[in-house]
This record gives sequence, structure tokens and C-alpha cells, in this order.
Amino acid sequence: MFFQPAIGVGGYSGWLILQRTEANQREAFERSPALDRDIEYFRENISKATTAEKLVGDRRLLTVALGAFGLSEEIDKRAFIEKALDEGTEQDDAFANRLNDPRFKRMAETFGYGNVTEIIDVSTEEFREDIIARFKSLEFERAVGETDNDMRLALNFRREITEYGESEATENTMWFQIMGNQPLREVLAAALNIPSEVSQLDIDRQREIFADKANQIFGDTSPALFGEQENIDEALRRFFIKRQLDAGPSATTPGMAALTVLQSGAFGAGASANFFSSQI
Repeated sequence: MFFQPAIGVGGYSGWLILQRTEANQREAFERSPALDRDIEYFRENISKATTAEKLVGDRRLLTVALGAFGLSEEIDKRAFIEKALDEGTEQDDAFANRLNDPRFKRMAETFGYGNVTEIIDVSTEEFREDIIARFKSLEFERAVGETDNDMRLALNFRREITEYGESEATENTMWFQIMGNQPLREVLAAALNIPSEVSQLDIDRQREIFADKANQIFGDTSPALFGEQENIDEALRRFFIKRQLDAGPSATTPGMAALTVLQSGAFGAGASANFFSSQI
């Protein structure tokens, strides 16, 4: 499936371009014949997948099912996937609940093969169209990521972080969930300027650092602050600027002319780095 997203030179300016043109780009992406074939096959055949074994046994169905949860790269782990789906999520020790990757838990809960309290009928139109909508969205993100992975991370962050604005979980639980979700953590750690070495600390100390940094920047220690769109936008602005800082300035970096003057003058390289850092 070939798709070339319009993101300019990338970075924060590319992110702004992607946001402005996103609706049209998604529409163009969804006209892909390969994508349409996968969707139509799923729509016509998902009712046959009455068990986890049957879903996993049909690679074309599984392609859409996994893609809907951002798990496309796991498609060859059939026994692993079947176990996660078969055990459901209602028992604390269920396989999906014990995995570090929360995407498997979401998938197991949505398909509901191993749950008995809430029976899921995969043949209903509501179920089919929900999975298809998720698949389209996540596949678009994946296609964008093939050109620029930071853009994929940003799209993922924007989509997933809003859940914490509506979550009834405690503040500490939300931080632990975010820190355990690698894509979310990567974006937020960059946005909050938290070095990678922090991951080696005790988990409670890590949580304190994330909460303290969030309070310094957003005036709130709770991830619930991401219920506000302006906070999501600011986090992503900081994420892209931090990425540019880590990669080093280029000719297209905002403020590059000023940086060049600083580097060639009496201020020196240290001053130029501080100048760029101040933009975060």
C-alpha cells in the first residue's frame, strides 16, 4: 500500500501542515484499492469468526483485527494472539492483563471471546463498522509513520491521550498507564524534557518526576489535564521542538539564521544551544 503524506520538511511545521490537510489526506488514503479489499473481506467474513481460533486462522480477517489496535506487526504471533483473546480480560490473571502492552488488552476486551459477563456478537453491523473505523484510522497513522515516525507518534498521542481527560482512574494509576504505554511515554517524556535515564529509576520516583514536570509546564499534576485540547497542542509543539533540538538544527529549523549568528560570533555554541532550548 503506497501513500505519501504531505508533511513538508517534517518537524513542527510539518505537523501543522498535516493537521490542516488531514481530512483530505485521510480521504485519499482510504481510496486505496488494497485497503478497500481488506475492509470488504472483513465486512463480509467477520461473522464466521465466532472463536478466537477462527479469527486467528484467517490471516485476512486477522490483518484488519490487529490493524484496528495498532498491532499489525504482531500478525505472525498466532498462538500468542489466540491465548490473549481466549482468556479475555475479566480475570486479573488473564494473559492480556498480564502483558506490558495495553493494546492486547483493548483487543481482547473488544472482541470478548474469553469474557462471560458481557457477550460480544462479532456479526453485528455496529461491531463490524467500529473495527473498520479503527482499522482505517490506525492504518493511516501507520502509513504516515513510514514517512515520518514522529508524525505517527503525534497522531497516536493526540488520539489516545484524550482518554485521560475522561478517565475515572486515580492520578497515580493514570501516570503508571502512560509510562507503560511506550508511544505515549516517548512523546510525553520529550514534551516534558525528561531524560531517558529516568526510566532506570524506581517506578514511583518516575511517576513523581512526570507529575512534577507536568505541573511546572501545565500547572497541573494530573494527566486529566489532557482533556483540554490546548494542552494536547502544547505538548505536541514541545515534542517536535525537542526532537529538532536532539537532532540538531538544520537549514529549515526556525531561528536557524539567529543560531548561525550566535555560533559564528562571541556567544559560542553553548549560547546557541540555550537559545534553541528556550523555544521549548
